[in-house]
Amino acid sequence: MTNVGMVLPDPGFWPQAQALMRRHSTLLVLDETHTLSTGPGGYAQALGLTPDALVLGKPLGGGVPCAAYGMSAELAQRAVDAKTSAPPGHSGIGTTLSGGMLAMAAMRATLTQVMTPQAFAHILAQADVLARGLRGLLARHGQAWCVTQVGARVEFQFCAAPPRNGTQAQAAMDSELEHLLHLALLNRGVLITPFHNMLLVCPDTTPTDVARLLAALDDVLGHIT
Repeated sequence: MTNVGMVLPDPGFWPQAQALMRRHSTLLVLDETHTLSTGPGGYAQALGLTPDALVLGKPLGGGVPCAAYGMSAELAQRAVDAKTSAPPGHSGIGTTLSGGMLAMAAMRATLTQVMTPQAFAHILAQADVLARGLRGLLARHGQAWCVTQVGARVEFQFCAAPPRNGTQAQAAMDSELEHLLHLALLNRGVLITPFHNMLLVCPDTTPTDVARLLAALDDVLGHIT
């Protein structure tokens, strides 16, 4: 969904989805590579989900290529049984990019010095300020665009209501308008994510950074409207 914009679940979706999974013995596997910034425990903890397995990518290493996974004890035993009973040559489960010393050092540094409760408190607070600021700007300039937020990720989309699926999200995209916005912001010294309109808050993002971005976008919207 990152390729067409964030799509949030309807209220009550996850409790009902998990109930259906339990009823039909279906496993819930979450890839938290793009949602780990939701909070110290990622998207799963923030929403109270109970996945059978989690997989993570390069955010765990601060951008260095790496991978990690975790699973329930029951699923772990099933994985062990599958491996021990597999024919010769079966590769089993592995994380190709996680065996190097650089990746291990990067993951240790990220987990101990970057992904701290204090850092998450800071980035989530700044993301909330950014989201509120964007909604205020859009309302003041009369733009019927919505603002979507998942933890430290904030995005504005060219539709009045948040899209409910990928088709709606893609239909709301306007490549020419995106290009205009990105270039106009760049001319004002502000660089945002170079695809659609996603804004990522990190531990080094300051209130001044957020204010500068909002001021630049305010100016751009003034010219557009």
